[in-house]
Amino acid sequence: MKKMIKVPTSLIGGDAPQNSLMLDGCSVIEQCIHSTEVKGTMYLEQHLLLIVLEGSVVLTYGKQEYKLGKNDMILLKKATAVKYHKFGNAENDNIYDSLMFSIKDDILKSFLSTSEIKVLKPEGEIKTGAYPMNKCLVAFAHSMKPYFFDHSVVHPGQLRLKIMELLYDVAECNRSMFLQILQLHEPVRTDIRNVVEQHYASPVSVSELAYLSGRSLSSFKRDFQNIYNVAPATWIREKRLEKAKDMLETTMLSVSDICYSLGFENVSHFSRIYKEFHGQAPSTSR
Repeated sequence: MKKMIKVPTSLIGGDAPQNSLMLDGCSVIEQCIHSTEVKGTMYLEQHLLLIVLEGSVVLTYGKQEYKLGKNDMILLKKATAVKYHKFGNAENDNIYDSLMFSIKDDILKSFLSTSEIKVLKPEGEIKTGAYPMNKCLVAFAHSMKPYFFDHSVVHPGQLRLKIMELLYDVAECNRSMFLQILQLHEPVRTDIRNVVEQHYASPVSVSELAYLSGRSLSSFKRDFQNIYNVAPATWIREKRLEKAKDMLETTMLSVSDICYSLGFENVSHFSRIYKEFHGQAPSTSR
């Protein structure tokens, strides 16, 4: 198992001169093209709209699993870990082709403040789901391809307009997806227990957990303390170390694989705090 990939980042690409389009120093649009079956885990540092143009992918997102085929899309929230298993199209040289659009907070805020689209805000949370694209969205996605093969500079203003165009097309294509996007700007308060139990084994910070729960950092820490009677960082570290011990005793995964899969980024640090917590080294537990 390789160390978890952080997205946005440069992913596996094809023969294009560039596989990532940058805005304000951050990748906002990435293409992923390959002809081999690929699996792994990615940690989302921005909200991500994934569009599959060829092949298929199975995503494990929290406790849910989603399968996307050709011309399907899904919206994934930032500060989450997503497992993926990509398959090429056997009828087209086993090609897998997708585009990933990072929905940055500032662009989303700008869109919501300038867009004339009016949609009633939903009551409660709209669940994540995979949806088919209409012809306009498919055409838009393919219109982005020349930007990756053109050696000329893509201007920041162009990319901002393209993201805006994408949001307009999503609003016209699928109301449920658009409501999910609205909720990215104004997160719905969710149960802290559900949020932390679902994400504690991912490389997620306390501030990101607060965001996912729809709270400010101070409110999250206060509510967490009232529920668990311990600070969030301490609870997360201990839960990860308990899970690590269980994995060492019940699986054949290596110490480094377990370290990275649970969100620890340094094996030596993981080994040291594991020994402090359990009284023995990870290798001894096995």
